[in-house]
Amino acid sequence: MRYPESVALVAGGASGLGRAVATRLAGLGATVALLDLPGSAGPETAAALGPYAHFVPADVTDAEQVEAALAAAADLGPLRAAVLCAGVATPGRILGSRGTLPLERFRRVVEINLVGTFNVLRLAAAAMADNEPVDGDRGVVVCTSSIAAYDGQIGQAAYAASKGGVASLTLSAARDLAERAIRVVTVAPGLFDTPLLAGLPEAARTSLGAAVPHPSRLGAPAEFAALVQHLLDNPMLNGEVVRLDGALRMAPR
Repeated sequence: MRYPESVALVAGGASGLGRAVATRLAGLGATVALLDLPGSAGPETAAALGPYAHFVPADVTDAEQVEAALAAAADLGPLRAAVLCAGVATPGRILGSRGTLPLERFRRVVEINLVGTFNVLRLAAAAMADNEPVDGDRGVVVCTSSIAAYDGQIGQAAYAASKGGVASLTLSAARDLAERAIRVVTVAPGLFDTPLLAGLPEAARTSLGAAVPHPSRLGAPAEFAALVQHLLDNPMLNGEVVRLDGALRMAPR
């Protein structure tokens, strides 16, 4: 990918894995559009990344908002990359001490993680479809699943189902978009040092990191971003879900 000539959209780009990706792509010379919720740290993140980073506010589950954000991104130049990191991890057992898992809680996680991913994917692909091919690609979409798609723990029914959906979407989407020369690949990260884990006591964070076979620590967001760059750069990576987890297989709890 020719980064200085490209626009990269990063959904969930205001913090965590998304911010790490935005930082790396901006450092490579790409114009970066940070898609995140209004009221997020998007404006501050864009300002910190420099003049070629722009905040485009949107809720990933809202078609009109995402269309407007992509239109704003397209005004910056040809959209060549979309990296989809927006998501939530609301826990809850199917049958817990307070009764059954509320259907609305399950629906909300699936709506954001799976439906939101598909919403941005389909609209980003539409924006890429008229690009002139560069090195064979009109564009690349990188989605974010999780090892919970395969190793869902107790209390992760909604999260595991939503991330399993993203993993299953990958090959079908890649095949759908192959005739448009748009690739679709997905990363399934393990335990990473993101805001999701930042609120835990240090002893708990250390314990989680020790569960990873090697390296026995939490992953660094910059390591996630490095893999995303490789996925964007390697034209033979398509329709694949790549685990990034230090050989971790999650226990039931």
